[in-house]
Amino acid sequence: MKSYLSLIPISARAHRRQNRMTRLCIIFAVFMVTAIFSMAEMGTRMEQTRLAQKHGGFSLWDLFGSAMGQTLLLVAAVLFLLVLAAGVLMISGSLHSSVAQRTQFFGMMRCIGMSRQQIARFVRLEALNWCKTAIPAGLVLGIAVSWILCAVLRFWVGEEFSSIPLFGISGIGIISGVLVGIVTVLLAAQAPARRAASVSPAAAVSASMESRSGTYHTYRTAILPIEITLGIQQAAASKKNLALITGSFALSIVLFLSFSVLIDFVDHLMPQSAAAADLELSSPDGGNSIDSALTETLESMDGVERVYGRRSSFALPARWEDGNNSLSAVDLVSFDAFDLNALKKDGALRRGSDLARVYGDSSFALAAWDPSCSWENGDTVMLGTERLEIAGLLKYDPFRSDGLTGGQLTLIVSDETFVRLTGITDYALLMIQTSADVPDETVEAIRQLAEENGWAMTDRREQSTRRTYLAFTACVYGFLGIIALVAVLNIVNCISMSVTARIRQYGAMRAVGTDEQQITRMIAAQAFTYALTGCVSGCAVGLPLSRLLYGFLILKHFPYAVWQFPFGRLVVVFVFVLFAAAAAVWAPARRIQRMSVTETVNEL
Repeated sequence: MKSYLSLIPISARAHRRQNRMTRLCIIFAVFMVTAIFSMAEMGTRMEQTRLAQKHGGFSLWDLFGSAMGQTLLLVAAVLFLLVLAAGVLMISGSLHSSVAQRTQFFGMMRCIGMSRQQIARFVRLEALNWCKTAIPAGLVLGIAVSWILCAVLRFWVGEEFSSIPLFGISGIGIISGVLVGIVTVLLAAQAPARRAASVSPAAAVSASMESRSGTYHTYRTAILPIEITLGIQQAAASKKNLALITGSFALSIVLFLSFSVLIDFVDHLMPQSAAAADLELSSPDGGNSIDSALTETLESMDGVERVYGRRSSFALPARWEDGNNSLSAVDLVSFDAFDLNALKKDGALRRGSDLARVYGDSSFALAAWDPSCSWENGDTVMLGTERLEIAGLLKYDPFRSDGLTGGQLTLIVSDETFVRLTGITDYALLMIQTSADVPDETVEAIRQLAEENGWAMTDRREQSTRRTYLAFTACVYGFLGIIALVAVLNIVNCISMSVTARIRQYGAMRAVGTDEQQITRMIAAQAFTYALTGCVSGCAVGLPLSRLLYGFLILKHFPYAVWQFPFGRLVVVFVFVLFAAAAAVWAPARRIQRMSVTETVNEL
C-alpha cells in the first residue's frame, strides 16, 4: 500500500451496501438538475426558433429579458437551490451515520500515525470517490429522460411542440448536473470530516462516539412508557443527527410544496374545462337567436357527443335588496346542468359555494368574482320584483379574457330560472363537443347550417391544450414522485444506520430483559420524533416559500388569482410523513428481532 488513500477503494467495496443510499442520493440530485435544465434549454431553443421565424431578429436575450422569462429563471434558480440543499442534507446524514459507525476504524488510523488533517481528507476523498460512478449515472439518466420527454411532447402533444429538438445535448444541463453532484458532496462531507478528525486514538479500544456521553439523565415515565421515552431521548441525544434527519424530512416537504406551485401555474396558464367546446355556434349580434330545438338535431349527427347552450341578457336593471346603491345593472347568463356540473369538476368555485341550490327553477345564482369585488355569498339582488340570492362565487370571471369582473356583476343561473326571469328560450351560444374521429362531413354540415341562418361557427379543435397540460403536469408529478421516493429511501437508510450505530446498546437492553416489542416501539418513537419535527419545520418553511413562489409565478401574471391555504396538500404531506416513518421502522426492527441476544451484543 503506497498511501493511506489506497484504503478508499477498499473501504468503498467493504461498505458498498451501507453506501448504496448515498450514491442514490447523488444520482437523483444530478438526474433532477440535469433533466430540469436540459428540458429548459430544449424548450428555450424551440421558443427561440419559433419567435425568430415570427419576428425575424428575435434573440435568446429578448426571451430572457421578458417579464415571464425573468420570472421563470428566478423560480428555476430557487428550485435548483432547494434540490442542492436537499442533496446536501441527505448525503450529509448518510455520511454522519457512516462516520458514527466507524469510530473505532478512525481511532485505529490515528493510532498508526494518521493526522487529523489526513482523516478529514480521507473522508472528503471517500465521498468524492462515489461521484465517479454516481455523477455519470445521473447525467445519463437525466439526458435519457429529457429525450423521452421531448419525444412525448413532439409526437404525442404535437402542436406548438412539433419543433422541439429530439436528441439535443444540453451543455447547461450537463454542467449543472456535474456541479450539483460535486458541490453537494463537498458541502455534505465538511461536517462528517470534522467529526471523523476529532476521533482520538483511544476510540480504537473504546465504545463509539454515539455511546460516549459525559452526562447522564434520569427521565420521568409516568406519562409515556419507558421505551417511548428512551426512543425520544435517543433521537434528541445527537443534536447534529437530529438536525440532519429532520432536515431531510423538512427539505422533502419544502420541495413538495414548492414544486406543487408549478401545478397551479400550469392550471392558470392552460386552464382546462370539462365544458370546453370543440365547435361553437354564436349569434353575430350577441342576441338569443339560435333555436333551442336545434340541440336535438345536432345531437343526432355522427360524431357529436354533447350539445349544450347558453342564453344571456345584459345590463338588466337591478339593485341590492339591502338598499345599497352600488348596483344598477347586472348581466345574466344561463348554464344548463352539464355546464353547472363542469364548474364543480373544474374547481372553479370558491370555498363556501353551494352549487346544489342553483339547479332547476330556483331563486339562487352564482356570481363571477375577483379580489376587488364587494359582493359575497348570501347577498341578494332584486331584478324588478324577482329576488336572486348569491349561492356561490366563481374564482374569476370566465366571460372576460383577463379573468377580472371590472366591477360588473355577472350572475349565472340555471336554464329554468333564466327562462322564468326573462321569457327567453333560444340560445345566444350553442356549444358542441365531438368525438376525436368526428367525420368531416358532420363538421361541414354544421358549418352550412350556421351559414344558412347567419350564425358564426368557430372550430376550436386545434386550440385544445389538453395534451400539453397533461404532459406538463405529468412531468411535475413525476419529479414530486422522485422527491418522495428519494426522501423515503434516505430516511429509511438514516434510521437503519442510526440503529446499527446503537446495536450494542440494544443488545445490552435485550440482555437485561427488554423484549422485541419494546425495542420496536423504541425505534418507532425515535423515527416519529424525527418525522414530526421535520413535518413542523418543513411546513414552517415550505408554506411561506410556496406563498412567495405563488406570488412570483401566478399573482404577478394572473391578477384574479388568490392564494389559498393548501389544506389538501398538507394532508398529503402528513400521510407521507407517517408512511416514511413507518417504513423507516420496519427494516431495522425486523433485523434486531431476527438476531439472538448474543449476536446483538457481539455485533460490530
